[in-house]
Amino acid sequence: MNKAELIDAIAKKAGLTKADAKRGLDAFIGVTAASLKKGDRIALVGFGSFSVAKRSARTGRNPRTGATIKIAARKVVKFKAGAELNSLVK
Repeated sequence: MNKAELIDAIAKKAGLTKADAKRGLDAFIGVTAASLKKGDRIALVGFGSFSVAKRSARTGRNPRTGATIKIAARKVVKFKAGAELNSLVK
């Protein structure tokens, strides 16, 4: 499912216009991104939680040439599904 299909599904399920569903989804994405950028954790009970983790610098290997490369440290977004979401998917 892509973003347009998700907007259509949200609009249909919630009885909203597609424009309202798009604004709501864009607002959710914006607030989530801003919170994660500050280092906050977002927990949606039953759905899951978003958090930021730090990956330390490490060495890797180029699969084509076999040469060793340095991979810089960075922050990554993690998502852990909640129990309710897990049970719905099974």
